[in-house]
Amino acid sequence: MKISVCLITLNEERNLPRCLGSVAPLADEILVVDSGSTDATAEIARRFGARVVHQDWLGYVDQKNFAMDQASHPWVLSIDADEEISSGLAASIARVKSDPATESPGAPNGYEVSRLVHYRGQWIRHGDWYPDRLVRLFRRDSARFTGGRVHEKLELSGKHPLLPGHLHHYTYADPADRAARSALYAGLWAQSAHEMGRRANSWSPVLHSLARFFKCYLLKGGLLDGAVGWDVAAGNAR
Repeated sequence: MKISVCLITLNEERNLPRCLGSVAPLADEILVVDSGSTDATAEIARRFGARVVHQDWLGYVDQKNFAMDQASHPWVLSIDADEEISSGLAASIARVKSDPATESPGAPNGYEVSRLVHYRGQWIRHGDWYPDRLVRLFRRDSARFTGGRVHEKLELSGKHPLLPGHLHHYTYADPADRAARSALYAGLWAQSAHEMGRRANSWSPVLHSLARFFKCYLLKGGLLDGAVGWDVAAGNAR
């Protein structure tokens, strides 16, 4: 199995060394598609042996599909700059990579991973954020990113079993960063929903917020994460 690690970047000098350091031992190629960073992102990427390609911002879906199309190898490991392959997940990917059966007829076309979020100094193991299962290792000829302006989704044909280990996600620098980015993503999502003909009435915000909080904090055990669990549930409701 030959793997191209693909990621999209914009001013990620703070996160990139951690991310690329975790994938370098697994990668046969590292491809960074940058949309115009003004910091040391490109320099750091090249330090890890990455091929850096500039592409003006196309939106999350098209930018990730562009990155995948530039890959040199049949398998793609898609990762974000604020993520890191844990040692357990690295071992799982290494086992799959070295197993001849992965190239046999009927073998999976991809693999899911469980994403574990680090927020306010702790790992979030309950509520809406865990386990966040995503297909991140896949055959690029069987996959395509789809979706609206935000929250892109990978569509993949064939089987995609879960790999042991975690994909670590250092998602927000602090609560203020979370609030700002949540507002941005909410606006992008609302534009996509409006374009698809979805509408809301005056009760929708209250009812959806209460339902989201109840699901995250009580049904999915967010209260077990303590004060941070309350923060996560309240932020998701907002």
